Amino acid sequence: MAPRQAVLGMERAAFFYGSKPVFRGITFLLDGARTALVGENGTGKSTLLKCLTGELELNGGKVVRSRGLRLGSVPQDVPPGLADRTVRDVLQHSLARVGLDDDWWRIDVLLDEIGVEAAILDRAFGDLSGGWQRLLLIAAAARLEEPDILILDEPTNHLDLANIATLERWLTVDFPVPMLIVSHDRAFLNRVTERTLFLRSDGMHAFKTSFSLAREELLQRDATAAARARLEEREIKRLEQAAARYKVWAVKNPDLNKRKNAVETRIARIEKDRTQTYVARERRLELGDGDIDARVALRLAGLTVTAPGSDRKLIAIDRLAVAAGDRIALLGVNGAGKSTLLSALARAFDPELEHYDSLSPVRFNPGCRLVYFDQTMRDLPLDTSLLDYVLEAPGITEKDAIRQLAGAGFPFAKTPEPISILSHGERARLVFLKMKLLRPNFYLLDEPTNHLDIEGQEDLEAQLEQGEVSCLFVSHDRYFTRTVATRFLEIRKGRLVEVEDPESFFEGQAA
Repeated sequence: MAPRQAVLGMERAAFFYGSKPVFRGITFLLDGARTALVGENGTGKSTLLKCLTGELELNGGKVVRSRGLRLGSVPQDVPPGLADRTVRDVLQHSLARVGLDDDWWRIDVLLDEIGVEAAILDRAFGDLSGGWQRLLLIAAAARLEEPDILILDEPTNHLDLANIATLERWLTVDFPVPMLIVSHDRAFLNRVTERTLFLRSDGMHAFKTSFSLAREELLQRDATAAARARLEEREIKRLEQAAARYKVWAVKNPDLNKRKNAVETRIARIEKDRTQTYVARERRLELGDGDIDARVALRLAGLTVTAPGSDRKLIAIDRLAVAAGDRIALLGVNGAGKSTLLSALARAFDPELEHYDSLSPVRFNPGCRLVYFDQTMRDLPLDTSLLDYVLEAPGITEKDAIRQLAGAGFPFAKTPEPISILSHGERARLVFLKMKLLRPNFYLLDEPTNHLDIEGQEDLEAQLEQGEVSCLFVSHDRYFTRTVATRFLEIRKGRLVEVEDPESFFEGQAA
């Protein structure tokens, strides 16, 4: 158990990139709880974590930490250079980081604790799935490095549901250590964390409850502050009108100047103590709302999906019809072929064809306008400016592009900058903006919520629910899946099976 005297936090902290503030005036102190750090994309959560770990240095304020504090941390991306090393080397490096080089036996104990065969130690780290790479790094940081406090940045990214369930068990049962966790997975936060910090432009807001209760309380606090501010505004206007009348009347009765001065003093007092309200950045994540004339948007018949680069069969689909307006969640264990199916459908779509061969295994409606969101965003041109990327959409002018970017939360000053400066969440929002401008009516979405902040996830949910678009998606976000989908297809032993709801699949993965 981590010592109770472990202290980590910030006092009036500020960080700037050049002259641009990322955050400022941030004060908080962690306790022995598992604490969630939540905020919109671009508010500086990952930057704040890097300041806590010493990777970056604050421009103002200070990091507060107890003497000799041992800090463990796992970034949201697997560090480069690990792929060719053995798992043993990677875990040994964690021991070396805290001066326990000779305690190799701790690795065997760790693997026994988490139920992993020792044979994995001699495998190349890069041969493991992305999910198990992250899980082992988290286990190493939490156990081998014996931290007083553990910092995790987006720990559920790229984990399937079974691995998320494993991680939840580790963090709540097996690894009893204070934590600071950045995540946009609402179900995960509610199950794992006990305390919540909201990082916003108006500072840090702390709550001693899990995410959903904390967010409800924060929104209620915002609503109360807004109502109080409106009352103060009305009172100021009333008093200003009264002061103006006294000023006129004082021309004939100078004694009324005292009343005028008293009213102006009241106005100044209200102005000084005026309620500050939080106004979220204007950002809209909107989807195209094109419709498909015919009832069926996509038909599959006799389609075989094989593993990338091989002939190994993953899924055999005898028949499947996707109706206009269907929102279908693909369920399946890791490696079942969910993402491979989406990429195969994306490759099969050809907008130049007016119709598809009736014998083709993939037949899109001729009126279909398809877009595909790839969770890796590997095709995003990072050296291209935000403006030039949006201008690639047909028929859009520079003025329109700037307006659209502003509506999605990208200020004018940022438009000539390269995409590489954006956070992962901002990149995802930019991709969705570009997709919207292509006026699609069919979406293939592979883990669309991986990097979106919670507000962005809710925008996406609302757009999919309210629109008439068709959608086939893969997501390990249980909340998103339950909210958005109208149909559920589970991959079982290489076949698509339609199920009534996802609950039995979720429960099976958790078990």
